[in-house]
Amino acid sequence: MATRIDGKALAAKVKAQTAEAAKSLRRRPGLAVILVGNDPASRVYVTGKEKDCAECGFLSFEHALPEDTTQETLLDLIQALNRDPQVDGILCQLPLPGHLDEEAVLNAIARDKDVDCFHPYNVGRLMIGNPVFLPCTPAGVMEMLREYGIPVRGKRCVVLGRSNIVGKPMAMLLLQQDGTVTVCHSKTPGLAAITREADILVSAVGRVGLVTPDMVKEGAVVIDVAMNRNSEGRLCGDVDFAAVEPKASYITPVPGGVGPMTRAMLMRNILTAARNHQAEN
Repeated sequence: MATRIDGKALAAKVKAQTAEAAKSLRRRPGLAVILVGNDPASRVYVTGKEKDCAECGFLSFEHALPEDTTQETLLDLIQALNRDPQVDGILCQLPLPGHLDEEAVLNAIARDKDVDCFHPYNVGRLMIGNPVFLPCTPAGVMEMLREYGIPVRGKRCVVLGRSNIVGKPMAMLLLQQDGTVTVCHSKTPGLAAITREADILVSAVGRVGLVTPDMVKEGAVVIDVAMNRNSEGRLCGDVDFAAVEPKASYITPVPGGVGPMTRAMLMRNILTAARNHQAEN
């Protein structure tokens, strides 16, 4: 039976370390969160991030805007936050309403306050192995592997999903730790044959029951990044957890696995931004 990787406990540890480190700064780190519209899931995420800030002793500044906010108004707000010395990180909650240009909005955030690591500058730094910030979800996965003593060097790693937020940066971080990485996606033929070669299998697709036991090698490490709801309305990932758990060596549950670590790594990025800003001034 696999060892369950406890993301909730590790996230609490990371946040406690972050809070302790922040005490040495001249001022409290600050996160500005922009929420456009009334999406219930986005509201839950924003509230969670504000709670994390409070736990770490950070300031949080929420900017809730109506659904019909114009592109100009949103960009003006971002520019004001870019100039605000109390704000170390800016987070614009996605998805945005359809009339807004998401790429233009994310690119408008100052690169030194881009704590989600979405700006092309920070993505480029990640690609060459010299990052300022680490993308939160992939960084959370790497922290879990380190905490549980799971080596990456020389291992066959398969990433399911090629998104800019998880799949692509996940592959880069594994590669930088000397893993041999294959990225699969919806157009990949013979998927099960590829995943069965994985020593470390990371799924970030968003499809309930995608990863079944026949796709998993005996003793593999299975990391489930997805957050879905099954036919009964319960939170679940991509992995058929009950069926795969007996075959894996380590496995992340959903909920309680990667999700809490994503938020914890955001706090670490805010700390990094605050340190950089205070070193400059």
